[in-house]
Amino acid sequence: MGRTPRGVAALLGLTLLAGCGASSGFSAGGSYQMTGSVLDPPFEVNGAALVDESSSPYSLVEDTDKNLTLVFFGYTHCPDICGIVMSTLASAVSRLSEDERRDVDVVFVTTDPARDTPEVAADYATNFDKSFIGLSGDLPTIIDVALPLGIAVEQGDKLPSGGYEVTHSTHVVAIDADDDGIAYWSQDVSSAQLAADIQHLLSEQA
Repeated sequence: MGRTPRGVAALLGLTLLAGCGASSGFSAGGSYQMTGSVLDPPFEVNGAALVDESSSPYSLVEDTDKNLTLVFFGYTHCPDICGIVMSTLASAVSRLSEDERRDVDVVFVTTDPARDTPEVAADYATNFDKSFIGLSGDLPTIIDVALPLGIAVEQGDKLPSGGYEVTHSTHVVAIDADDDGIAYWSQDVSSAQLAADIQHLLSEQA
């Protein structure tokens, strides 16, 4: 699939994700081994407004007030990986205590806004957990929000079926209360591993 300069830039951002100081080593106390990768320095978060199910603006900076916000970029017509990652997220948060759960938001951002309206994105997200947040918006804004988080997003050619080729990275990114992207996980993380990492990051936030 041909890539626009914007798409190339997004893929460059994904490459940087693997080499910008990310590590999966021990915490400062030396007592916990993260399954995910801690970002040092952290990613900056673009606060451009996306759109929630009520057609209101939603910013990953202005509207995230929990100690941790877990963000996944995907699309509702995704045949496999998106559903797997979203299920992992739902299972992971179900392993948290009530107090821990109150400190975590999970946000799904569509990479296919042509088909995923804010209502569709929200319905998709809440099918996995009623507390999950689904967002849409215009594609350039979605790309601008994804790029600093090391996420590649590009809608490609229209398919004979009527759908589109959609390129997107499959990482989950954690944003802390200071609006920094502090960690990420690959699509292969298990729900138990993700839950343990979330609990560790929350304890460090306390």
